[in-house]
Amino acid sequence: MTQPHKEAIRFENVSYSVGDVSILTKISGSIIANQITTLVGPSGSGKTTLLKLCNGLISPTDGEIWIEDQAIDTYDPVDLRREIGFALQSAPMIRGTVYDNLALPLTLQNKELLKKEALHYLDTVGLEYKFLTYNAADLSGGQRQKVSIARTLVNESPILLLDEITSALDQTSAYDIEQLIRNIKDIHGKTIIWITHNLIQAKELGDYTWIMADGKVVETGTSDILHHPTTATAQRFIEGGQA
Repeated sequence: MTQPHKEAIRFENVSYSVGDVSILTKISGSIIANQITTLVGPSGSGKTTLLKLCNGLISPTDGEIWIEDQAIDTYDPVDLRREIGFALQSAPMIRGTVYDNLALPLTLQNKELLKKEALHYLDTVGLEYKFLTYNAADLSGGQRQKVSIARTLVNESPILLLDEITSALDQTSAYDIEQLIRNIKDIHGKTIIWITHNLIQAKELGDYTWIMADGKVVETGTSDILHHPTTATAQRFIEGGQA
């Protein structure tokens, strides 16, 4: 008998509004643990808002979110941020060295990142040890993104949120990041939610895909739905990039 998939995150009729403006409407569904789920859809469809709800940067106006079978509003905010890492397109760095940036999650907890641990995280994302002392301001876009991803790993978060992390990179750097994320999932068993506007990337790297439009999830399933969508809204988006 096939074992049911474990849920990492579950949404139950989640809505989010700012004033009278509805951003997300009655989102329900589960993110499967230890898999890559890609979020696709036109700009303004609510994808980034959904990620922000996942790690408590914002709270739902209505509905419930469960993180590994615990209601999100029962988490201590610091514990929740340790549980869920977040990497952004801009890969923001603090002033200082690569080590200073890697150490930031622990520094905020009054803890120390040992040099051997920092070197381990560099190795995990495919950066040479010499980068540890580099000024973060001197890194290329691809190098910054690798450091940003390594920094999310310092807390050993089981869930990683990725928001358009390759969209500003050249093709070679983007490919490096794609392979890195695939390895992180396969080797470390992370649950990954990845916003991307690149449908080829979503098809090739995603185990599951959520298609969003106008603040709603219009279709979910394995990433095969990007080849064979069943709803008219999803079909229009995939064919023309518009919903």
